[in-house]
Amino acid sequence: MSVINEEERAKAFSGDKSCTFYSDALEASAQFRADYQTRLNVVKGEDMPFERSPDGLIKHIIHEKLNTRECCIEAYMQFLDPGKASGKHRHLSEEVFYVLEGRGYDLHWDVKFDCDDKCIWEWDEEPSKYEWGQGDFVYIPPYCTHQHVNADPDNPARIVVINNKIIKDMGFDWFDQIENAEGF
Repeated sequence: MSVINEEERAKAFSGDKSCTFYSDALEASAQFRADYQTRLNVVKGEDMPFERSPDGLIKHIIHEKLNTRECCIEAYMQFLDPGKASGKHRHLSEEVFYVLEGRGYDLHWDVKFDCDDKCIWEWDEEPSKYEWGQGDFVYIPPYCTHQHVNADPDNPARIVVINNKIIKDMGFDWFDQIENAEGF
């Protein structure tokens, strides 16, 4: 024997608005698949654009605006002049980087998060220091304020930075530039 709540049933069928959300999603998915076939599988070095950004000089390797087949990450090469630092920033996604050349260190102001009655974000007053050199891989936790520093006063450093853009696409595009790189 089923119990039917007539009041609930009436609420379920109330209203006269209609939409095509589901059908639109099917159409959009079909269009994405067709467009995907035209996207780049290889991006040539000369087609990767440079940007003088608040974080310093970077060369975009994978970015959504480069029309590549990669949809989950963004990657760029960052150039650090001798004895100079990148800007200081934070973002909700994790970040990793690989050191192609040079030596230096990273400063990380780790975040403390508490969510009781409201969300509270606090960063360490003093940063942790992580030294790196050619061939090293560095991990940066989510929303950790960080800065890359070239410790060599005579030679440039070059790193490849990779971010997971899925967090951004989910609506958590929390990205803060705390300080700009010198000269930017």
